[in-house]
Parts: sequence; C-alpha cells; structure tokens
Amino acid sequence: MTGLRVMTYNIHSCRGSDGQYLPERIAHVIAACRADVVALQEVDVNRRRSQRLDQAHHIAHHLQMGHHFHTTVQVEEERYGIAILSRLPMEPVAAGPLPSRLEPRGVLWVQVTWRGEPWQVLNTHLGLTPAERQRQLRALLTQWLAKPVCRCRSVLCGDFNTHPHSGLCRRLRRHLRDASRQARQRHVHATFPSRLPLVRLDHIFVSPNVAVRRAEVHDTPLSRVASDHLPLVVELEGGESGILSPSRTDDHPA
Repeated sequence: MTGLRVMTYNIHSCRGSDGQYLPERIAHVIAACRADVVALQEVDVNRRRSQRLDQAHHIAHHLQMGHHFHTTVQVEEERYGIAILSRLPMEPVAAGPLPSRLEPRGVLWVQVTWRGEPWQVLNTHLGLTPAERQRQLRALLTQWLAKPVCRCRSVLCGDFNTHPHSGLCRRLRRHLRDASRQARQRHVHATFPSRLPLVRLDHIFVSPNVAVRRAEVHDTPLSRVASDHLPLVVELEGGESGILSPSRTDDHPA
C-alpha cells in the first residue's frame, strides 16, 4: 500500500529551458510522479508572457485535480504566485503574505483528507537574501506552523532559495523533520538548475510524527527541459499524534 505522495515543484511560469511556455509539459511531469498533492511555485495567471492562461487551473484541469491559487504579485490584471493541486478532498485554510522587502512572498495553506485523516499542507516560496529568508522563517514558525492543528500531520513545501546545509534549514530542522533526510528509501540530489543540477533549493518538511517512506528528485529528460527546477517528491505515512517541538535528529549528512 502506497503512502501519501506529496510533490513540490517550481514551474518557472511553465517556461522551459527551450524558452517555450508549455503548461501541458509541466502536467506530464507531475503525472509521471503520481503525486496526490502538488505544491507549485512561480505560477502565472493572465500574464501576457504566458498567453494569458490561468496556469494553475489549466494544469489542474489536465490532471483532473482540484486546485487553489494565492496571488503574491499583481500588476493590473496580471497575477503571479503559488498554488496547491490535489486529487484528494481539499479545503482552503488560509493564505497571506510573508515579510518581504524585495519581491512579495506568501503562504498558501490547505487541508487535504487522506484515508479519513486531515493533513495540513503549506506551500511557500522564500526570498532571495538570507536576512529576508530568516524573517520569513520566523513568521512561518510563529504565525503559521504554531497553530495547534499543525501539530499533527503537517507538511511544509516550497522553494526555499537555500541549500540543505544552510543556517535556515538547520534552524527549521529544530522544529520539523526534513523529509529528504528521514526517508527510508531516498534518491535525493540537486534540483537546480534543471539542465545541470548543482544545488537543492526545493524542500519538504514534515511534523515530527510523520514517517517518510521515500524521497526522490524526479530527474528525467522531460523534467530537465520543462522548468529550471526539478521536482521533489516524498511518500509519507501519518502518525496518531505529534508536537511541533525541537528535534535535532535530522542534522546528519544528506
């Protein structure tokens, strides 16, 4: 019996390394990963550069999934932001901004139901400077993940714009478990840039009670051209209870 498959994927507005904006190509990559829940970053809605498509809706429709989108940047009718897609029952919980001085950043939070149990899934895309990311992490830990409902079966996904050995990731591992490090079976390497991956900027963290069966970067000829990032996929199992408390068990080498 398979676990809950969660994926995080920066789709680069569906612009591939060949310069083409092809949301169908992104959808094919997602389908190949057999994900139940998909966190997307850098999603265009009604932007001229990407043929005025609602990319979240278009990809979700292609995959027969539900979706929710959160706008982080809006200029007139053009929008840009993050989305969560799911083939499971899904309800929006909250969405909002993170402290940002450069490009606005935000969080999208949904609850999905898997095997009769609620799972909290949060998607984000952190800033480009270390100081900004630290402020954003503080907000995530104190304003979002500190909610009582996040103490059990919660998953934080996103493009963190930093590598697994950074101070930010080490700080986050005091509270949550890095799924890529906890996996019983793992094939995790770099996610960026997709053509010649050198660093993993994309991460999935889980609450302490969540078991991680598998973690892998989906690296194929198609995924190397579809976006400038490769997707990260994890397979999870839920526990009965859990607490959002300090945990240093993840600080071994990846």
